[in-house]
Amino acid sequence: MEKDNIKQEDLTECRNLIEKCRKEAQKRIIGQDTLLNGIMTAFIAGGHALLEGVPGLAKTLTVKTFAEISGLNFNRIQFTPDLLPADVSGTLIYEQAKGTFSVRKGPVFTNVVLADEINRAPAKVQSAMLEAMEERQVTIGEETYKLPEPFFVLATQNPIEQEGTYNLPEAELDRFLLKLVVPYPTQEEEHAIVKTAGNASSVPVQKILTAADLKKFHSLLNVIVCDDKIVDYIVSLTSVTRPTSGKKSSDHDITRYITFGASPRAGIALLQCAKVSALFQGRSFVLPEDVKAVAADVLRHRLVLSYEAAADSITADEIISRILDFVPVP
Repeated sequence: MEKDNIKQEDLTECRNLIEKCRKEAQKRIIGQDTLLNGIMTAFIAGGHALLEGVPGLAKTLTVKTFAEISGLNFNRIQFTPDLLPADVSGTLIYEQAKGTFSVRKGPVFTNVVLADEINRAPAKVQSAMLEAMEERQVTIGEETYKLPEPFFVLATQNPIEQEGTYNLPEAELDRFLLKLVVPYPTQEEEHAIVKTAGNASSVPVQKILTAADLKKFHSLLNVIVCDDKIVDYIVSLTSVTRPTSGKKSSDHDITRYITFGASPRAGIALLQCAKVSALFQGRSFVLPEDVKAVAADVLRHRLVLSYEAAADSITADEIISRILDFVPVP
């Protein structure tokens, strides 16, 4: 699809399809509009998402629901401290009768992987996930196997219960396109949730998307226009997070709260997600507001905060908010 040939009817069709997916998910998921938008953004942009929230906020149900709506193959992996890499990627099985080894592929060989409580797995398992997430392939024995297309990892983690958990490697965190913080529902939403008596998962949902629809979304992202000034704005947002940049936010230096800032991969993610935000609105071009709308989800897990930030109770989201206020908008 050429940039000159982008059609408004294509944008409108995709916007309507996105809205239809949102309404279908809302048959089961009450509230959590930000979470729904975040997962759809990851699906359309072709990236992975990390969902963080306390137990009982329908993180797992939301992922399962989107897998059903998309019509894609789905597997769930419950991460535990005794999990082995072979439990994720697969292993070689010796067949005594033939005297040969055969490959038994693991649950990661699917389209949508729910990595439940991903921070409970040790380093060897995380390294197996890292290869799958970044390279879209798995090595079993001496052979490398490509994963199905499309391939998404939607991982959950509990921020309050840290016993028996492992910090995710920064390299793995950077492979997540988005980190979505799942909030508590409002009182009205919780009233509706309690009335379901926990039966929301039994509500049927229809298959809305196909693999062809996802390919069309990707092709539209390639033709959505982003002016060079917007790209410069994105680069400014990421570069100001780096302590070595020497940039100040007015007369208060926020870089003292950051040990390591966002890499160029974060800028690429900001651009892709900003294009998805424009697609949500049925626009063929990116605005600064699109970048601002996705900045927190893209950057919050890519900032390594200093001890001073912990001492002053400064969060990554607060730093991102200050950066958005400081960096001039084109």
